Amino acid sequence: MGCILASTTYEEQFKNFLKKNNLKFTKERREVLRAITIQRDHFHAEDIYQQLRKQKSNVSLATIYRTIPLLIDSGLIKGTIYGGERVVYEKVYNKPHHYHMVCLNCGKIIEFICPDMEVIQNNICRNNIFLSTEYNLEIKGYCQDCRRKMMNEKKEQKIQ
Repeated sequence: MGCILASTTYEEQFKNFLKKNNLKFTKERREVLRAITIQRDHFHAEDIYQQLRKQKSNVSLATIYRTIPLLIDSGLIKGTIYGGERVVYEKVYNKPHHYHMVCLNCGKIIEFICPDMEVIQNNICRNNIFLSTEYNLEIKGYCQDCRRKMMNEKKEQKIQ
């Protein structure tokens, strides 16, 4: 039930955006949007393509890449992590602002909310008479599992 409600809200937001920009809400755009609304985590364009293939959709990867900027401009998703060769996207519509920790080894993305960071950012902008329109914090390092594996590998190297 929650997915249907979220999907409808996303669909209404996207339809309104397209209408304001004199663009059509095509069957292909609907399929891409629905595939994105059921994503639970961060995703790549290729993840959407694979999901649509499983659903026997004929939407091409090129159509997905053409639809993503529209979804970004409509405020439904954003590109968040620019690691490696591919952009990682996430749903942001009706979602609180948050930050990311990214494991350099396995690529795991951990989201966190930090109200203190919001206060710091607002103070910095106020002190510099600066109007912030967007801000991101991305901490790169190693997750607990990868650190544990790295420590075990070091121990094994010492034994040999």
